[in-house]
Amino acid sequence: MSEAHWLTAAEIGAAYAAGKLAPVELVQALLARIDKQDRRINAFIDVGAERALEEARHAEKDIRAGRIRGPLHGVPVALKDIIDVAGLPTTCHSKIGLDRVARSDAAVVSRLRGAGAILLGKLALHEFAYGGPAFDLPFPPARNPWNFAHHPGGSSSGSGAAVASGMVPLSLGTDTGGSVRNPAGACGIVGLKPTYGLVSRRGVFPLAFTLDHVGPLTRTVRDTALLLDAIAGHDPADPGSAPSVGRDFTRDLERGMRGLRIGFVRHFHERDIQADAEVAAGIEQALGTFKREGALVGDVTLPPLREIAGVHRVILMAEAWAVHEKWLQERPESYAAATRRKLLAGAFLTAGDYIQAQRRRNEMIAAVENVFRDVDVLLCANAMDTACRIDDEESVARTYPRQARGPFNLTGHPAIALPAGFSKAGLPVSIQLVGRYFDERTLFRAANAYEHAAGHSTHRPAL
Repeated sequence: MSEAHWLTAAEIGAAYAAGKLAPVELVQALLARIDKQDRRINAFIDVGAERALEEARHAEKDIRAGRIRGPLHGVPVALKDIIDVAGLPTTCHSKIGLDRVARSDAAVVSRLRGAGAILLGKLALHEFAYGGPAFDLPFPPARNPWNFAHHPGGSSSGSGAAVASGMVPLSLGTDTGGSVRNPAGACGIVGLKPTYGLVSRRGVFPLAFTLDHVGPLTRTVRDTALLLDAIAGHDPADPGSAPSVGRDFTRDLERGMRGLRIGFVRHFHERDIQADAEVAAGIEQALGTFKREGALVGDVTLPPLREIAGVHRVILMAEAWAVHEKWLQERPESYAAATRRKLLAGAFLTAGDYIQAQRRRNEMIAAVENVFRDVDVLLCANAMDTACRIDDEESVARTYPRQARGPFNLTGHPAIALPAGFSKAGLPVSIQLVGRYFDERTLFRAANAYEHAAGHSTHRPAL
């Protein structure tokens, strides 16, 4: 297959079953793609070529013998380098992590291995999933495949850029304030923050204990559902892990959206934080698609974005300080300047600040839950701007907080970012859908119907 690098996970599985493709052939094609493209994109920190080829040979042998573990058998996946793989450093894109070799696999890595997936490598990120695109770190920042002069979103920057550029069909990132959905939106792909507790975080370096999630980045909703099927499940070793819930997240994908009740959070991008005109137009076009496909759409109201952001920020800063206090005291010079500034702010918060923020958090959870009495899915903005230049520190600092992702880290509801067209400059625009707790099936149902009706997922950067 001349363009095997653009195949989705579902298409790869079908090609294996038909004998049109084999895992070793696919891994070789992806390694060639990485060798050609990543010198411009910087998505990978480590490419495990020999490891991946060895895993591909085992997967190929199993396929020939009929020992297929599931739909991800022999499908390559890459990991944000905040996720442990036994025997490899978990650098967190930081000087501090260069020698931190993992003793065991993270829970999600164990699940991926159990599903037969091939681990292709470790991916770039904003330092410790918090800093920003920085040039004073051991590895260069990842860049946007649609325009190399622009950032790819973060903090799962390499996870978004690698998938969008055809270097790997699937990746995992983490999401504490939107760090899966930001790169998904900036790179024109699909990114999911699952329900809090649905996916184990054991073996994933923490940023904020009560806000952290692990989630997939893919090129289609179906692939997102397949990857979530592989990694979801209860883990008694993760204190935040939820009891086991039903899986088979692909079951309702083709039901369409007719009759679904969609709550449109219009005030997020019109009153709370006014979106760029092209982004607002993309959101309106998406709204029209939902209506044409038979969804029942009406406006709903949630607490104002700035109020939610303030509560989220206090909790994030306090918990991040708790994680990094020792290193900040002993070796502050080892952090990038941008990361250090953000982390040090947490030192000035009081216990009272944190407790009051948690109290307000419960009120905001109740407000979202109240809206879900009358709707099945929420539709709202993702980012309020397209990705700016990566070297424009002022624009990065200005645009990164202009988003509607943080509310659902605060509340824990599942949220998915979807492509919604392009700006005149050719940069992706994105929307966000939000579902009830542990109702990813309905979320995927709406997202899949929108994806097919809108047609944006078929566009590829000209690399």
